[in-house]
Amino acid sequence: MEPGDVVARSTTILPPANPRPRPGTLRELLGALGPHALRLVAGNRLDEPIGEPLIYGPGEPLADVGDSIVFVTGARAGQAEALRRIAAAGGHTVVLKAWKQEVPDESGLTLLCTPDEMAWRHLDALITAASLPGSTVNEPSGDLFSLANAIAASLGGPVTIEETSGRIMAYSNLPGQDIDPIRRLAILGRQTPDRPTNAVEYQAVLTAPGPVFFESSHPDYADRLAVAVRAGHQVLGVIWVLCDRPQLVEDADRVLIDAARTTAMHLLRRRGSHDPDRTRRGEALRGLLADTLDAPAAAAALALPVAASVVVGVVRPVTQPGLHAARVADLVALHGEYWHSGAASVLDGGDLVLLLPGPASAARLRKLGADLATAARRSAGIELRVGFGPEVSGLDQARRSRQLAERVLRAGRPVAVLDDVRSELVLTALPDDDEALRLAPVRRVLEHDATQGTDYAATLLTYLGTFGNVTATAQALNVHENTARYRVRRLTERFGVELGGGDETLVTWLQLRTACRRRQDGPG
Repeated sequence: MEPGDVVARSTTILPPANPRPRPGTLRELLGALGPHALRLVAGNRLDEPIGEPLIYGPGEPLADVGDSIVFVTGARAGQAEALRRIAAAGGHTVVLKAWKQEVPDESGLTLLCTPDEMAWRHLDALITAASLPGSTVNEPSGDLFSLANAIAASLGGPVTIEETSGRIMAYSNLPGQDIDPIRRLAILGRQTPDRPTNAVEYQAVLTAPGPVFFESSHPDYADRLAVAVRAGHQVLGVIWVLCDRPQLVEDADRVLIDAARTTAMHLLRRRGSHDPDRTRRGEALRGLLADTLDAPAAAAALALPVAASVVVGVVRPVTQPGLHAARVADLVALHGEYWHSGAASVLDGGDLVLLLPGPASAARLRKLGADLATAARRSAGIELRVGFGPEVSGLDQARRSRQLAERVLRAGRPVAVLDDVRSELVLTALPDDDEALRLAPVRRVLEHDATQGTDYAATLLTYLGTFGNVTATAQALNVHENTARYRVRRLTERFGVELGGGDETLVTWLQLRTACRRRQDGPG
C-alpha cells in the first residue's frame, strides 16, 4: 500500500467557535490567541486594560512597568526573584515559560504561561497582531515554525501548516512526536505528495465549518485531524495534525479551532506585508484615482483591459479608523481577491478604496459589503460602512464611480449601492437652502418650532409624505388622529401653508426637508 492510500473514513464537524471582539483586556487577549499560545495560571485581574509587551531578564534594571505584559526570560531558578521585582515596579501581568510545571504564586501577579517551544519574538508578534490598545510594537510577524511547534505542544501531535495547494509553509519538530511516511515525504519535498485522495480530502477540509477527522486505512499511516484557516470567507491555509503518534489531548478539536484563529492573524500580517503584487496594484489604483496615472498605464499595472467595466467601493471604519486601518486593509484586499483576481485596493486617507472588475449586480455587491462588514466585526470588533458607486465602462471612469461611492457612503447606511440611495442623493444635490429663497410659511414654521419647542415641521413633512393621509400621519407621529388633524389645520390657518398641491407645496416640502436634515446633521 502506498502513502496515497490514506482515505477519509469518517469526519467530525464542529460548529465554528464563537467570534471574539478585538482584544483590549487580558480576558479578550486570552480568548483571541487561544490556550495553545497563552494559559492563565494564577490571578483574576482579567478585565483591566493591558499594554504592550515588555521583555525582562532576571537581574536587569526595571523601571515602572505599568500595564505592560512582562515576558520573564532566563533560567527558572531566578523566576521567583524576578516576579517580586516586577510586582515592586507596579507590574500586574507576566508571562513565563513553565507550561508543565508549578509556578510559585507569592507575588500577587497575574501569571500566564506559554509553551517552551514558543519563541518570545513570536509571542510578541501574536500579541501585536491582536491590535491591543496602546501597543506600539513593530516587530516582524514572527516565525511560522515557532507557531507550528506551539500548536503541536498544545495538541500533543506533529503539525504542518500548508497552503491550500498542499505546499508546506511550516511544520513542527518537537522531540517525542513521531511522523509517518506521508509526513516525511511532505517535509522532504515541502509539498504534500501526490495521492489519489488529495482532492477529496482537501475539499472536505475547505468546505467544513470545523475540524475534519481522517481515519487511516493502514497501520503504517497515522490518523489525521485538519482544519481550514480562514479570514472571513477567504481560506488562507490548512493545519494538519497526526492524531496517534502520540494521542492528541482530549479537547483537540477546540484547541485546533483556536490554533486556526491565531494562524489566520499571522498569515494575514505575513500576506499583507510580503505581497509585492498587491502593493503594486494598490499603488496603480491610487495613481488612477488621483489622476497621476493615465488609464492605459493603470490597465497595464492592473492587468485589466483599458475598457474593462469596473465598480469602485469605499470602505470606512466607523470606530477608531486610524487604529484599525491596517487590519481593515487586509480584509478588504482578501475579499476583493475573492471577488476577482483583478481586484485592487488601496488605503486613501482614512478610507479603503476597492476596485472591482465587472459585471457587478446590485445583489452581489450588497452581499460582498455585508460579508466584509461581518468579517471585520467578528474577527476584530470593527464596525464598517461600505458604499459602492455605479458600474462604469472603462478605467478612465473609475474616478467618477469612486466619487459617487463616497456620496453613497454619506447616506449613512451600513452597506449600500447607488440604487439604494439614489433618491436621497438626488434630493441632497438640489440647490442649497438659501434664506432669501425660503418661502414665508416655511420660515414661520421653522421659527415657531425653534422658539416655542413645537414640532410643526415634522408634522408637515409627514403629512405631505403620506400624500395627505391623516390616519397614516397620526400613526407615524404616534399621536391621535384628532391631534394630527388639529396640527394640520393650524399649519394652514396660523402659518399660511399651502396644501393644495402644485409647485408651492412641492417647494415647501423640499425646503422643510433640507432644513430639518441640516438641523439633524449639525454644523459642518
